[in-house]
Amino acid sequence: MSTELLFGIGAALAVVLIVFISAIRIVKEYERGVIFRLGRVIGAKGPGLFFIIPIIDRMVKVNLQTVTLDIPPQDIITRDNVTVRVNAVTYFNVVDPIRATVAIQNYRFGTSQVAQTTLRSVIGQVDLDEVLVNRDEINQRLQQIIDEVTDPWGVKVTLVEVKDVELPEAMRRAMARQAEAERDRRAKVIHAKGEFEASETLGQAAEILQRNPAAMQLRVLSTMVEVAAERNSTLVFPVPIELLRLADAATRRLEATEGRGGTETGAPPDRA
Repeated sequence: MSTELLFGIGAALAVVLIVFISAIRIVKEYERGVIFRLGRVIGAKGPGLFFIIPIIDRMVKVNLQTVTLDIPPQDIITRDNVTVRVNAVTYFNVVDPIRATVAIQNYRFGTSQVAQTTLRSVIGQVDLDEVLVNRDEINQRLQQIIDEVTDPWGVKVTLVEVKDVELPEAMRRAMARQAEAERDRRAKVIHAKGEFEASETLGQAAEILQRNPAAMQLRVLSTMVEVAAERNSTLVFPVPIELLRLADAATRRLEATEGRGGTETGAPPDRA
């Protein structure tokens, strides 16, 4: 065999080998390969090993894993005219690789833009208190709206979470004053309720002691024992109210008796 023939055979084998290698495609488990034949979609293949027709076929790999996308901070005016800075995160994944390749040029960029505009729209329709309190409801609304927009692209939005809400400094100070005033109000209400319950209990105790004088004396003696235990130099002994009343009654009887006695023993008036 001549050198030219050997060279031609070698070149042909090289071309066949190159064509064979270029026809081999390997798609991973979390990927799908969208096949275009002469510019027309013929289907999505994978995972695993398969062959395409070189030059005629073109394959575009699409990742099916869940994508975590940060939504950049957005300056938003709420319904009650408060400017806040809000950022969020969204989780989505491709469920239809053909639509994700054909229906939109870049589904990641498109989902990001839709998430930003939807975040501004939803936050702008609610008051500041709802943004701070009803976070779960706002997240659900964001997820539903973004998912409806991205569904024609073969993209499924599974979760949207508002991460942080930054308030102006003046608004933070006002909210701190409001919270402090609310805590003071609650403290005063609790103190007033405690005083009311204590007065009711003391009233009931006074009624019981009034019906049982002996119990009152026992209470006085118990108090004296507690005071004496403190080793005070001065001990005040309370006089029972009943004793004071008895002394007052005796004094009145004595005065009444002396008054009657003076009238009876007095000198009779002179006669003319």
